[in-house]
Amino acid sequence: MTITRDLLIGGKDTPAASGRTADDLNPYTGEVYATVAAGGPEDVARAVAAADAAFPDWAAVTPFDRRKIFLTAADLLESRAAQAAEIMRHEAGGTAPWAHFNVALAANILREAAAAITAPRGDVLSAQEAGALGLAVREPMGVVAAFAPWNAPVILGVRSVAAPLAAGNTVVMKPSEDAPLACGLFVADVLRDAGLPDGVLNVVTNAPEDAAEVAEALIADERVRMVNFTGSTGVGRVVGTHAARHLKPAVLELGGKNAVIVLDDADVDYAVDAAAFSVFMNSGQICMSGDRILVHESLAEEFTAKFTAKVAALPCGDPADPSTVVGPLVRPEAAQRVAALVRDAVAKGATVLTGGGDPEGSVHPATVLSGVTEDMDLYHTEAFGPVCVVAPFATDDEAIALANATDHGLTCGIITENGTHGLRVARRIRTGIVHVNDQSVADEPQAPFGGIKQSGYGRFGGRWGLEAFSDTRWITLATQHAHYPF
Repeated sequence: MTITRDLLIGGKDTPAASGRTADDLNPYTGEVYATVAAGGPEDVARAVAAADAAFPDWAAVTPFDRRKIFLTAADLLESRAAQAAEIMRHEAGGTAPWAHFNVALAANILREAAAAITAPRGDVLSAQEAGALGLAVREPMGVVAAFAPWNAPVILGVRSVAAPLAAGNTVVMKPSEDAPLACGLFVADVLRDAGLPDGVLNVVTNAPEDAAEVAEALIADERVRMVNFTGSTGVGRVVGTHAARHLKPAVLELGGKNAVIVLDDADVDYAVDAAAFSVFMNSGQICMSGDRILVHESLAEEFTAKFTAKVAALPCGDPADPSTVVGPLVRPEAAQRVAALVRDAVAKGATVLTGGGDPEGSVHPATVLSGVTEDMDLYHTEAFGPVCVVAPFATDDEAIALANATDHGLTCGIITENGTHGLRVARRIRTGIVHVNDQSVADEPQAPFGGIKQSGYGRFGGRWGLEAFSDTRWITLATQHAHYPF
């Protein structure tokens, strides 16, 4: 039975003003899984109006009452893990372990946001005049436009709204048209059932062909005060440009071209397991996925043989099969895009160690390449699929130069049994996140999450998230009358 969902505006399920709908397809079977309202600019205006009207009362809710809603939502989300897994499997091809990881991390994002609500915010300042008190206080901004992607839908759906709402803002969310339920309406249902007041979170779904128009209308609305976008660097550049045109701040969490560095003092078997997880979790469709495995030349032969054998044995295919590790990509076109990157590399001299070939529908085989050079598209382009490159290096300096040789700067994993050695290398890696003796796909809700260079700007997590979605105001209190010169 096909699921049918409307927009969420002002706490009410509302059809699109045009009456249009859009199909939400299962990437593995190609069948219609759900039908959602295809919102347009007029629906954006209605959603922003609802959020704007709800803002004063939501901003005035006491921190302890706001915190209670978030803690209730976290518990509700965990209780609905099976529902989330079902939606993610049908909508985005997610395997059950990936879905349950999404739920666990997203619930903890809500809990960390709840903790940040009642944490101290602001500063007492030194004042110029005797008897005066200066305060730097953090206050909510108003309506936030939130864009949630499909690839880690529950995590990133929650992340798109948690910090803005915790800071006292209201939100209009535009979920990805590839996962409007998992990263949008499912998240909103949890928060609504937890007691979030009507109008505080509104969701406008859309047809794929209307995405640009809907996004631009949302960013341009004068009642929207800030933009929160997670997605590709290409789309993020467009979103950031629109935000700048309207003088609105933005948090942009974009793509990565991430490396896992295996130093000469690494445990090879551990490095193989860590790299495989980094590359192939969720079929490589994570902004933190390891595209490049850089291995010290003294370990390269052993590592490459063991890693290739492990990857060749990874079960691929149906996400409903509990043994599947590499499920379908989000669309057949995505699988063809990855295959084109592999074909280009092979045509220019790269070697396929395992995998390659043509995808079956949305399923691309787990693939490892060597000999990838700068003239190949894969050298520079984020793979965002079950593909990686293995390359040797001779010195730490060479590994660092290779890891930094990208326009992106999101995350990096460094595998070593020597923490001092690993930290010394980590300090020279130009990414927003580095994990020593761990792989690149590691995320904790209390930590500052975000990238540099073309991986975006702004930070999520703990107090950093609330600071990103609030304004700093300077307030002074004079305890005695001032003297004026006239």
